Amino acid sequence: MAEGAPPTVRQLRQVLLWPLRLIPVAQSRKAPWEILRDMGDASPWREVVDEYTGESGDFHERHYQEFTAFLPYVQRFLYGEGRASRQSNDPRTGSPMRVFRRRDIAQVRVLARPGDTPLVLDIVHADLYFFFDVDLVLLNLEVSARDLPLRAAQEQLYRFGRAYPGGWDDDGRAQHCAQSVEWLDAQGRVLAASDAQERELFLAHVCEHRAPRVAAHWAFMMQPLVSDHSGEPGPLRFRQIEYYRMPVMGYLALDDPQALSRADFLALGTVTGATDPTLTNTQGWLADFERSHCYDRFWGPGGAAPFTRYLCSGHSLMVVGGAQSHFFACRDRGVLAQFRHQHFLLFLIAHFQKAALLMYSDRLVEALRSLEIGNPDSVRAFKRAIRASFEGFLRFTHRYWFHEISDQAQVKALWHLTSRHLEIDPLYEEVKSRIADMSMYLEGDGLRRQANTIVRLTVVTIFGLIGTVTSGFLGMNLINEGDAPLAKKLVYFLAVFIPTIWLTFYTMAKSKRLSDFLDALSDERLSVWQKTKVLAAVWRPGTVERD
Repeated sequence: MAEGAPPTVRQLRQVLLWPLRLIPVAQSRKAPWEILRDMGDASPWREVVDEYTGESGDFHERHYQEFTAFLPYVQRFLYGEGRASRQSNDPRTGSPMRVFRRRDIAQVRVLARPGDTPLVLDIVHADLYFFFDVDLVLLNLEVSARDLPLRAAQEQLYRFGRAYPGGWDDDGRAQHCAQSVEWLDAQGRVLAASDAQERELFLAHVCEHRAPRVAAHWAFMMQPLVSDHSGEPGPLRFRQIEYYRMPVMGYLALDDPQALSRADFLALGTVTGATDPTLTNTQGWLADFERSHCYDRFWGPGGAAPFTRYLCSGHSLMVVGGAQSHFFACRDRGVLAQFRHQHFLLFLIAHFQKAALLMYSDRLVEALRSLEIGNPDSVRAFKRAIRASFEGFLRFTHRYWFHEISDQAQVKALWHLTSRHLEIDPLYEEVKSRIADMSMYLEGDGLRRQANTIVRLTVVTIFGLIGTVTSGFLGMNLINEGDAPLAKKLVYFLAVFIPTIWLTFYTMAKSKRLSDFLDALSDERLSVWQKTKVLAAVWRPGTVERD
């Protein structure tokens, strides 16, 4: 690199991860991934038989290193129990994760800002990740390019992963997102293009649905999954669950990583686009950027990949290193292999956990929003929704919740950086507390209803005891009609049975006030007149407060 020339990114890898909430399919016992699989040619997505369960010839050393990087319980989550279990499709022993891939999109053409040169990036893969028993799907898109100016790489990392524009400037141009994005097939034909400049479409959609409109190119990427707020038909529907800016990973190989300024690293670590020189003068949280956002164990002249730096903000995970280092660029044993395997999986697990917790929080809000206390059907639906959320959260906790995923120093450190910035642990405690409160409410409500039932039955028993004792004391039949005809006996039976039924139900109807009278009767502090007034209140018209 010539002295004073801007740095060049010899190889760029960008990985986007977009968590979305799936809307359960009504009257269907199939899992979402089963519905997608059964669509056949109507869907471009095909289930991936991965290297762990496919042909042994596809299993390489990088896959082995990926496997051994994680603790055993994380291995079971990621890979299941083995080939036989996966082929049996048994979610109890196989991997609870299903991956689908589409191969019709070969490249993407991105124009970051007006006047820039369009970039054409290769699509390494486009995948959908489904999870057993959790209504989430994660879109994973990896793109690559070579020999980019650092500024172009920064703008690509900043602008590409936007589900829709954040706004428009005075000239009507979309802000923060790329000016245009086009998906290309293997022959270079345009399959779909972004519509971020169509401001009125996005404004009208938010005005009508109170929900954002997914940009056209991302809507095309997700098909046949469709936005739940769109008018498009489709059995698989999704909703946005996080910020519209997709979590991003970046791999940048430069001729000389040391040539990057602190402002360059700040821009890459916080993914703020082209370098802003004023960032170096910013006070506050950027003052301890190196301590809170950087993993600098390999930032030095020694080692297999000298001057390699990891930058983590939770939303992003970047690795910067030297393109001249064979180990840094090696896709089988080096940093690139680690980036695409171990580091990607820890990033996926962290954002999956956060998205799942946000989903359970949304479910609680929706259950409360649809609750009508005076409507028994609504109350029953609310109870079912809360119990389902509680059961799902328990399964999530025991199957997917990890505080530690690896004992390897590098993976462990990056995991802690990511989870701390995402604030996953406080979010977990908050959702757990909310669900526990709802569960306690349901238990308390059930106990209250049981207590009320016992009180009513006790009142009926007490007042029924009067007639029972009276007839038992007499010890004889009041009416001697033992030899009477059957018809006459039936008349006597109905003459007693019907008033008894009426009296029982009437006592039940008045049981709340009668129980108050019994309480007053047993209170020695009340006078006979006060107790008489409580008895008279049994038949006084007016509403009675429900427990």
